[in-house]
Amino acid sequence: MGKRLIALLFIWLLPSAALPADATEPAATRQARERMVREQIQARGISRPEVLNAMRSVPRHWFVPADLADSAYQDHPLPIGEGQTISQPYIVALMTELLDLKPSEQVLEIGTGSGYQAAILSALASHVYTIEIKQKLFENASNTLKKYDYKNVMSRHGDGYFGWPEAAAFDAIMITAAVDHIPPPLIAQLKDGGRLVLPLGSPFGYQNLVLVTKRGEDVVLRNIIGVLFVPLTGHAMDKR
Repeated sequence: MGKRLIALLFIWLLPSAALPADATEPAATRQARERMVREQIQARGISRPEVLNAMRSVPRHWFVPADLADSAYQDHPLPIGEGQTISQPYIVALMTELLDLKPSEQVLEIGTGSGYQAAILSALASHVYTIEIKQKLFENASNTLKKYDYKNVMSRHGDGYFGWPEAAAFDAIMITAAVDHIPPPLIAQLKDGGRLVLPLGSPFGYQNLVLVTKRGEDVVLRNIIGVLFVPLTGHAMDKR
């Protein structure tokens, strides 16, 4: 990206949990979402009720391209444009459960993508701050989150590697793209005892999903599962 100035745009909305699914949506769509939770998520060991309820309440088809809506509840990622994807539902649920969010906490997401993960997080946290570096994805996700009234989500266009200093410190941080190291600015913006979940490893190969816990000046790492995410992009990563 060189020295190109990154525009910032904020969408500030008052705290609110994620809305329940539209009561007018087709029964088949609601059933597909229930089946997704039962067969893809609960069956793989996700058990926290708040996470399961969030996965039930947020319509994933709102966050995928219209021509892929029929595939929204299938057990795999989907392309959302700009070389990016919306993650497999199970991975969304797993990363969310690992953060162990409480209703009073605030969370930072690096890589808004479609906005789906931010919508899920909004059902569990007080405030969600989410950063997307790709302008088109930022605009699409911000419009979707605003359209469906996710009132506790604040969205920014920028380089997520550097976090959101003026909103720190965060109780939890999630990185939704692969990195080969833990970004120091994000550790600095994490509260003592805070959690960070990320795909750590080669950005161009398989990674490990890792849960990082900050303990004073130290961090404790716990490997969870092998994953495959698209690479984190941005000024800091491009210079490496």
